[in-house]
Amino acid sequence: MLSNDSEKKLFLIDAYALIFRAYYAFIKNPRINSKGINTSAVFGFVNAVLEIIRIEKPTHLAVVFDPPGGSFRNKVYPEYKANRDATPEDIVLSIPLIHKVLEGLNIPTRMEMGYEADDLIATYKEQASKRNIKVTIISSDKDLMQLVDENTFMMDTMKDKYIGKEEVKEKFGVYPDKVIDVQSLAGDSSDNIPGVPGIGIKTAAELINQFGSLEKVLENASSIKQPKRRQTLLDNKDKALISKKLVTLKKDVPVKTPLDEFA
Repeated sequence: MLSNDSEKKLFLIDAYALIFRAYYAFIKNPRINSKGINTSAVFGFVNAVLEIIRIEKPTHLAVVFDPPGGSFRNKVYPEYKANRDATPEDIVLSIPLIHKVLEGLNIPTRMEMGYEADDLIATYKEQASKRNIKVTIISSDKDLMQLVDENTFMMDTMKDKYIGKEEVKEKFGVYPDKVIDVQSLAGDSSDNIPGVPGIGIKTAAELINQFGSLEKVLENASSIKQPKRRQTLLDNKDKALISKKLVTLKKDVPVKTPLDEFA
């Protein structure tokens, strides 16, 4: 095991993000095995993981899964992700097979009841940052962009694209440390996060760049010149604050596996 933490490269794979991408990549020509099982998700996912290991040569690696039964966010806001379609049956059947393959490859997997994969990724990233370990998050999920910094990147394997601080600014109009504030105002229809009605990403970024934080925007809402914008902010303060609780990733999940076990 490497003793110098700065030479370590930790890769954290957002399992379901990669599984869904792999499955839909083969949607027109699914891979069906001799037992009639659609193995597209298994094949695509495992290929992607092996490619990461071969090309990127991480020293530490873990595949992080969402638990069944939702997370603490559903208690904060019962409508959270309530609009999501059911997971395709072919993907559901693929999950145990993917776990078996990962076990066979001796690749660690992590999951914690009550927390999303994103929270575990945020927690391990936080631990790694304190030790000056470089982190690469395998996902294109915008919710993880708040974690990007000088030592932490995201990688979209399907598009072969790295996401750093500048790419985050391109998407959100702010740097990663202000992404939470922008998301709190803009909301997210795909996760059923309310945000402030009528405020999109562009307007949210303008407001955050002007005032500095969500709290400062809400504090100064009555001074905003545009009548519609002013009124919707005054009327929907609670929605913005609930949204902030939903989009903020936990960096202190009580994880049982230390980083060094991902070697």
